[in-house]
Amino acid sequence: MSFWIVTDAACDLPKEYVEKVEKLAVMPMTYRMDGEDHPCVPGDEATWHPFYEAVRGGKMATTSQVSAVEYQEMFRKLAGQGEEILCIVFSSGLSGTYQAALLAQGMTSEEFPGAKIVVVDSLCASVGQGLFVHYAIQKRAAGMSIDETARWLVDNRQRFNHWFTVADLDTLRRGGRVSATAAFMGSMLNIKPVLHVDYEGKLIPMEKVQGRKKSLKRLAEKVAERANPKAGQTLFIGHGDCRADAEYTLEAIRALGFEPGNVMIAPIGAIIGAHSGPGTLAVFFLGDDR
Repeated sequence: MSFWIVTDAACDLPKEYVEKVEKLAVMPMTYRMDGEDHPCVPGDEATWHPFYEAVRGGKMATTSQVSAVEYQEMFRKLAGQGEEILCIVFSSGLSGTYQAALLAQGMTSEEFPGAKIVVVDSLCASVGQGLFVHYAIQKRAAGMSIDETARWLVDNRQRFNHWFTVADLDTLRRGGRVSATAAFMGSMLNIKPVLHVDYEGKLIPMEKVQGRKKSLKRLAEKVAERANPKAGQTLFIGHGDCRADAEYTLEAIRALGFEPGNVMIAPIGAIIGAHSGPGTLAVFFLGDDR
């Protein structure tokens, strides 16, 4: 019997992808703008363009995680149907979603003592979490059991590389990722940070380069330097309403000799975009480590 995979909207998997996969559920999340709550669910570039336009116009958004009650409702529904559940959640280094899922797992197991519910902290974010889910789907399709799939994910999650840059340091400043002084000076000097998600699933600034094109080329270099295998693996690219930059980065990656076997370019939704801003560009792939 094939098991269900449950994840949350922070994975930024596009609607077209999600609709093609059986037994995959993406839990909605919420962002708040102008005093109104908006659902964050799988979408496409047209879905998220108005959000980024609003941010460019000076609007600010806050985000909410999936609650334990919401997870419990999903778990109860599937457990009541006799389904096994693999729940893959947004990094515990960036959100309390993992704890909410664990709480829901415990409550559901009390009601359905025989239910099989496995919760995995992805330690990933955005389309990187989407890539993590993608591998879980592949392992399930290859015939792995729920326990075998969960073990593979845990054993390999430190191989999931997240490298990204942003167009505007002010969004990171508002989120407390850089100081006001650093944001001001960086903007004056056209400095672009290169960041990654570390072993604890936290967002860490790593390098600084001058100019947008240089920052995109640096991401391409990270793929060429760190990817293992060096060719043929799946590459996901996420963008904050800047698809042309995503395509430029892909060409830069290929120019360095790395030829992926499968590529997905996906928009970054509001849950991550509220904190990284328009013009965010990220690459996600497997390496020996992070």
